[in-house]
Amino acid sequence: MTTVHQPFLSDVVELRERARREIEKGAVTPNYGGDVARAISLLQTALATEIVCVLRYTMHSVAAVGIDSESVKEEFATHADEEREHMTILAERINQLGGTPDMDPEGLHTRSASEYGHARNLIEMIKENLIAERIAIEHYRELVRYFDETGDSTTRVMLEEILAKEEEHANDMHDLLVAHEGRPFLKS
Repeated sequence: MTTVHQPFLSDVVELRERARREIEKGAVTPNYGGDVARAISLLQTALATEIVCVLRYTMHSVAAVGIDSESVKEEFATHADEEREHMTILAERINQLGGTPDMDPEGLHTRSASEYGHARNLIEMIKENLIAERIAIEHYRELVRYFDETGDSTTRVMLEEILAKEEEHANDMHDLLVAHEGRPFLKS
Protein backbone atom coordinates (compact mmCIF):
# COMPACT_ATOMS: atom_id res chain seq x y z
CA MET A 1 0.00 0.00 0.00
CA THR A 2 1.43 3.36 -0.99
CA THR A 3 0.91 6.45 1.10
CA VAL A 4 -0.26 9.51 -0.76
CA HIS A 5 1.04 12.74 0.74
CA GLN A 6 -1.18 15.75 0.38
CA PRO A 7 0.63 18.93 -0.59
CA PHE A 8 0.74 21.85 1.82
CA LEU A 9 -1.40 24.81 0.89
CA SER A 10 1.56 27.07 1.63
CA ASP A 11 5.15 26.74 0.53
CA VAL A 12 6.73 24.65 3.31
CA VAL A 13 10.13 26.28 2.87
CA GLU A 14 8.56 29.74 3.24
CA LEU A 15 6.56 28.59 6.29
CA ARG A 16 9.73 27.37 7.97
CA GLU A 17 11.68 30.51 7.15
CA ARG A 18 8.88 32.83 8.32
CA ALA A 19 8.48 30.85 11.56
CA ARG A 20 12.16 31.34 12.32
CA ARG A 21 12.22 34.98 11.17
CA GLU A 22 9.18 36.00 13.25
CA ILE A 23 9.85 33.85 16.31
CA GLU A 24 9.33 36.82 18.68
CA LYS A 25 5.61 36.88 17.76
CA GLY A 26 4.96 33.64 19.62
CA ALA A 27 1.65 32.04 18.65
CA VAL A 28 0.50 34.95 16.45
CA THR A 29 1.27 34.06 12.84
CA PRO A 30 0.75 36.19 9.71
CA ASN A 31 -2.49 34.37 8.85
CA TYR A 32 -4.09 35.30 12.20
CA GLY A 33 -6.54 37.49 10.29
CA GLY A 34 -7.80 39.68 13.09
CA ASP A 35 -6.62 42.81 14.81
CA VAL A 36 -4.46 41.46 17.64
CA ALA A 37 -4.63 44.66 19.72
CA ARG A 38 -8.44 44.74 19.42
CA ALA A 39 -8.68 41.05 20.32
CA ILE A 40 -6.56 41.59 23.44
CA SER A 41 -8.64 44.62 24.43
CA LEU A 42 -11.90 42.68 24.12
CA LEU A 43 -10.49 39.76 26.07
CA GLN A 44 -9.29 42.16 28.80
CA THR A 45 -12.93 43.22 29.32
CA ALA A 46 -14.02 39.59 29.56
CA LEU A 47 -11.17 38.96 32.00
CA ALA A 48 -12.25 41.87 34.22
CA THR A 49 -15.83 40.58 34.13
CA GLU A 50 -14.70 37.14 35.28
CA ILE A 51 -12.60 38.63 38.10
CA VAL A 52 -15.63 40.57 39.34
CA CYS A 53 -17.74 37.40 39.13
CA VAL A 54 -15.16 35.44 41.14
CA LEU A 55 -15.17 38.14 43.81
CA ARG A 56 -18.97 38.43 43.94
CA TYR A 57 -19.62 34.68 44.06
CA THR A 58 -16.89 34.23 46.69
CA MET A 59 -18.34 37.02 48.85
CA HIS A 60 -21.82 35.54 48.51
CA SER A 61 -20.56 32.05 49.39
CA VAL A 62 -19.16 33.49 52.62
CA ALA A 63 -21.92 35.97 53.49
CA ALA A 64 -25.09 34.01 52.68
CA VAL A 65 -27.13 33.29 55.78
CA GLY A 66 -30.50 31.80 56.54
CA ILE A 67 -32.20 28.49 57.04
CA ASP A 68 -31.66 27.36 53.42
CA SER A 69 -28.30 29.02 52.88
CA GLU A 70 -25.88 26.06 53.08
CA SER A 71 -26.74 24.53 49.71
CA VAL A 72 -26.82 27.98 48.09
CA LYS A 73 -23.43 28.84 49.63
CA GLU A 74 -22.04 25.65 48.09
CA GLU A 75 -23.49 26.61 44.69
CA PHE A 76 -21.96 30.09 44.96
CA ALA A 77 -18.57 28.57 45.86
CA THR A 78 -18.74 26.16 42.91
CA HIS A 79 -19.56 29.02 40.56
CA ALA A 80 -16.68 31.09 41.98
CA ASP A 81 -14.30 28.22 41.16
CA GLU A 82 -15.68 27.90 37.63
CA GLU A 83 -15.45 31.66 37.05
CA ARG A 84 -11.84 31.48 38.28
CA GLU A 85 -11.20 28.83 35.62
CA HIS A 86 -12.67 31.19 32.99
CA MET A 87 -10.45 33.97 34.31
CA THR A 88 -7.36 31.79 33.91
CA ILE A 89 -8.34 30.63 30.41
CA LEU A 90 -8.88 34.22 29.27
CA ALA A 91 -5.60 35.36 30.84
CA GLU A 92 -3.75 32.55 29.06
CA ARG A 93 -5.30 33.49 25.70
CA ILE A 94 -4.36 37.15 26.19
CA ASN A 95 -0.82 35.97 26.88
CA GLN A 96 -0.82 33.75 23.76
CA LEU A 97 -1.80 36.77 21.67
CA GLY A 98 1.17 38.69 23.06
CA GLY A 99 -0.67 40.76 25.66
CA THR A 100 -0.33 41.03 29.41
CA PRO A 101 -3.50 40.09 31.31
CA ASP A 102 -4.75 43.10 33.28
CA MET A 103 -5.63 41.81 36.74
CA ASP A 104 -4.95 45.11 38.47
CA PRO A 105 -7.76 45.78 40.96
CA GLU A 106 -7.47 49.50 40.19
CA GLY A 107 -10.33 50.37 37.84
CA LEU A 108 -11.65 46.81 37.74
CA HIS A 109 -15.25 47.97 38.08
CA THR A 110 -14.93 50.18 34.97
CA ARG A 111 -13.34 47.42 32.87
CA SER A 112 -15.94 44.79 33.77
CA ALA A 113 -19.26 44.27 31.98
CA SER A 114 -20.88 43.06 35.20
CA GLU A 115 -21.12 44.71 38.60
CA TYR A 116 -19.94 43.52 41.99
CA GLY A 117 -23.25 44.36 43.70
CA HIS A 118 -24.27 44.96 47.28
CA ALA A 119 -26.83 42.29 48.10
CA ARG A 120 -28.07 42.22 51.69
CA ASN A 121 -29.88 38.88 51.75
CA LEU A 122 -29.94 35.50 50.04
CA ILE A 123 -32.60 36.36 47.44
CA GLU A 124 -30.78 39.57 46.47
CA MET A 125 -27.54 37.58 46.11
CA ILE A 126 -29.18 35.07 43.81
CA LYS A 127 -30.73 37.89 41.75
CA GLU A 128 -27.41 39.76 41.48
CA ASN A 129 -25.72 36.60 40.24
CA LEU A 130 -28.50 35.85 37.76
CA ILE A 131 -28.29 39.40 36.40
CA ALA A 132 -24.49 39.12 36.13
CA GLU A 133 -24.78 35.80 34.30
CA ARG A 134 -27.29 37.29 31.86
CA ILE A 135 -24.88 40.16 31.18
CA ALA A 136 -22.02 37.69 30.69
CA ILE A 137 -24.13 35.59 28.29
CA GLU A 138 -24.91 38.57 26.08
CA HIS A 139 -21.30 39.77 26.24
CA TYR A 140 -19.91 36.35 25.30
CA ARG A 141 -22.38 35.97 22.43
CA GLU A 142 -21.17 39.28 21.01
CA LEU A 143 -17.55 38.19 21.43
CA VAL A 144 -18.23 34.82 19.76
CA ARG A 145 -19.74 36.61 16.75
CA TYR A 146 -16.82 39.05 16.58
CA PHE A 147 -14.14 36.35 16.72
CA ASP A 148 -16.05 34.23 14.22
CA GLU A 149 -16.07 37.17 11.79
CA THR A 150 -12.32 37.73 12.24
CA GLY A 151 -11.54 34.07 11.65
CA ASP A 152 -9.97 33.54 15.10
CA SER A 153 -11.41 30.08 15.64
CA THR A 154 -9.22 29.37 18.67
CA THR A 155 -10.63 32.32 20.62
CA ARG A 156 -14.16 31.71 19.30
CA VAL A 157 -14.19 28.08 20.47
CA MET A 158 -12.75 29.06 23.85
CA LEU A 159 -15.46 31.71 24.28
CA GLU A 160 -18.21 29.29 23.20
CA GLU A 161 -17.14 26.90 25.95
CA ILE A 162 -17.21 29.70 28.53
CA LEU A 163 -20.60 30.86 27.18
CA ALA A 164 -22.07 27.38 27.66
CA LYS A 165 -20.94 27.38 31.29
CA GLU A 166 -22.37 30.90 31.85
CA GLU A 167 -25.72 29.71 30.49
CA GLU A 168 -25.57 26.80 32.93
CA HIS A 169 -24.83 29.25 35.76
CA ALA A 170 -27.80 31.43 34.77
CA ASN A 171 -30.04 28.39 34.79
CA ASP A 172 -28.73 27.40 38.23
CA MET A 173 -29.43 30.88 39.60
CA HIS A 174 -32.89 30.88 38.04
CA ASP A 175 -33.63 27.50 39.64
CA LEU A 176 -32.45 28.78 43.03
CA LEU A 177 -34.60 31.86 42.69
CA VAL A 178 -37.66 29.77 41.82
CA ALA A 179 -36.95 27.44 44.75
CA HIS A 180 -36.61 30.32 47.20
CA GLU A 181 -39.41 32.52 45.88
CA GLY A 182 -41.74 29.71 44.91
CA ARG A 183 -42.67 31.04 41.48
CA PRO A 184 -41.12 30.31 38.10
CA PHE A 185 -40.08 33.17 35.85
CA LEU A 186 -39.63 31.17 32.67
CA LYS A 187 -42.71 30.29 30.64
CA SER A 188 -43.14 26.61 29.84
